[in-house]
Amino acid sequence: MNSYKWYFPLRTTHEGMLAGNGTMGIMVFGEESTLKITIGRADLWDHRGGLQWSAKQNYNDIKQALEENDADAIHQIFQTDTENVDGLPSRPSIVPIGRFDIRLPDEAKLTYGETFFKKGIIKVFYSYKSATKAITISQSIDTDIVKVEFEDEDDIKGITPVTSWKYQEDFFKSISFEPPTEIHSDNILGWEQKLPADPSIQILSLKDNNKIWISSARGGNTEEHQAVLIEVAQQEDIFDNDLQNWWNTFWKDIPVVDIPNEDLMFLYYYGMYKFATFTNPEGTPATLQGPWIEEYDFPPWSSDYHFNINVQMCYWPAYQSGKLEHLMPMFNLVLSWQEKMQQNAKLFIGIDDGYMLPHAVDDRCTCMGSFWTGTIDHACTAWIAIMMFEYVEYINDFEFLKSRAFPFMRGAMRVYEEMLEWDGDICSLPVSVSPEYRGSQMNAWGKNASFQLAAMHKLLEDLQSACKILNETEESSWSKIQKGLPKFSTTNSRIALWEGTDLEESHRHHSHLGSIAPFDVIDPFDPQYEKIISGSLNHWVKQGMGLWSGWCMTWASMLHSRMQNGTMAEAVLELWKKFFTNKGHGSLHDANSNGLSIMGAPGFNKPAGSGGCRMQMDGAMGAIKAIQEMLVHSRRDVYHIFSGVPERWTDCKFENMSCKGTVKISSEVIDGNIEYVKLTTQSATTFRIGNPWKDSQVSIDRNGIISIIEGDILEIEIKAGEEIVISA
Repeated sequence: MNSYKWYFPLRTTHEGMLAGNGTMGIMVFGEESTLKITIGRADLWDHRGGLQWSAKQNYNDIKQALEENDADAIHQIFQTDTENVDGLPSRPSIVPIGRFDIRLPDEAKLTYGETFFKKGIIKVFYSYKSATKAITISQSIDTDIVKVEFEDEDDIKGITPVTSWKYQEDFFKSISFEPPTEIHSDNILGWEQKLPADPSIQILSLKDNNKIWISSARGGNTEEHQAVLIEVAQQEDIFDNDLQNWWNTFWKDIPVVDIPNEDLMFLYYYGMYKFATFTNPEGTPATLQGPWIEEYDFPPWSSDYHFNINVQMCYWPAYQSGKLEHLMPMFNLVLSWQEKMQQNAKLFIGIDDGYMLPHAVDDRCTCMGSFWTGTIDHACTAWIAIMMFEYVEYINDFEFLKSRAFPFMRGAMRVYEEMLEWDGDICSLPVSVSPEYRGSQMNAWGKNASFQLAAMHKLLEDLQSACKILNETEESSWSKIQKGLPKFSTTNSRIALWEGTDLEESHRHHSHLGSIAPFDVIDPFDPQYEKIISGSLNHWVKQGMGLWSGWCMTWASMLHSRMQNGTMAEAVLELWKKFFTNKGHGSLHDANSNGLSIMGAPGFNKPAGSGGCRMQMDGAMGAIKAIQEMLVHSRRDVYHIFSGVPERWTDCKFENMSCKGTVKISSEVIDGNIEYVKLTTQSATTFRIGNPWKDSQVSIDRNGIISIIEGDILEIEIKAGEEIVISA
């Protein structure tokens, strides 16, 4: 799939067609004879407000307040520094910018737009005087500049700047912003918005014959900004060539997916296009909305960094797509906070060698505050450490492991170690949370939250593996914890949220099932777990989807794939597309219509489509990962192919899907039969794969040299640069 069409009218910002470079993004929408281009930036922070960790946020006082059910004490501990202070926001936030409205001739009418995924360009078509004309829109990957090219200069009838101040004047004033300043000279139109405590943002448009160039810049001065914009416009060939070279490089090794479901094919290929522009290795690390910020309001949840699944989900596609370099902006950002995270750990638990990352922060690791359960959710730290090690496993970057990842992994584990309590050889987490379960109520915690246990066990396994790679000595406490700490809590013969607390209702975080996915610390088909897993999943299904958000649908699809339930893995993704995307295929947090979930749904007394329109990128990125996992995924370091696809997919294939150890895997199903499995690798490794033909013997072809092996799990030694073909 190389492109996709959008049909006008596209009346709202988040219905728009997207382009971006990780830092700056545009949304292209409009109706009749007005084309609208909204500009957003992922780095435009108002850094005021939030919670700076202090001695108040210490584990002992938090534990005592929770045990005594002292809500006032908890509120005082987690009160933000600027709560209820006139002229100041309570928390940091990304700031909206605005848009340009481009007027076409009155008789013109926008008809459709097409996004060309492989080229990174958008074409908008309009009818005028019995002819169809095109507008070509492209955003530079290297610079924060957009080109809007018309076929006929005379069709540009006007350019109108529309600032966010127009929509949010009262709120801007309430937090001490000044009105934007208009910029108007020669063919330049735009504005500058000063921020009270951060560099300003300048937005310019330059009309150059049949082209409109749009740019954004932080700080600096207008003259310098104009000079850069004019220079880029004068070197249009370089602009075009750099853009096409970048997209050619990105797509040349993206895994090919060919499946008999057009909706899922679209989710995969459009998703990879958005992933590229969302997580550009030279751009700003991915937030909830990335660079696509609406002009009419401040973004929900400040478009911040949510580390209790959302950031992780945004980066999930990097691994199996082989785009490991796209992870580095996020890793670099987190590691730049080491001093602050170390201070957090010292204030929280009293150690000098730990790291603690709150669940919601800005780009300076300032805690958003007040939501106490998220602030003490230490799985946020562990999960990023786990992602760092997974990156190492995929790419064999042992220098990154030694110098950066391993110290962070140890620091994350040190906080867990200090939180544990021991009773003989048995240990437990006396105060733990499951993400957002019961919100921030005083009963939103318990002993041994299953999510925390799964994260800790996965981190311990990764630490042990890292020690083997680095020839380091394991801490004696690690194996002791593994033996003394359960992998999950149970109640009613099911996995519990925490001890004594069953899944009482539909909930958007499937965190109690984290031991299956994403942490993969148990094999759900292991006889010792089989009964409890079956009961847990049946209960999860019984509770239903009524309180699910958009992003948790794609996580649910992954869980079904892990359980070889391909029919439901597919159906959940189809439901996600139907209920949690808008007309422009924007990924929504809330349901767009009634009947599936009441999470932000409009209500039965209102028309479909009138619900919330809060866009988040995590669901769309999770959909890519869910599709990848339907085709191939690893359970306890054994790869399984096509175990998450429905039976009706009798013809499908994938090519060059990345696996750990620099392995690339390809396979194809024809008439319901797996024809072959092809493996290549950059470095020697042992690859473990579940026998695609069950109990049958398999043929291993090494460049014409054939060998026969058998077994439920096949262990295959691969040499660097070797290609191996496995067949029945």
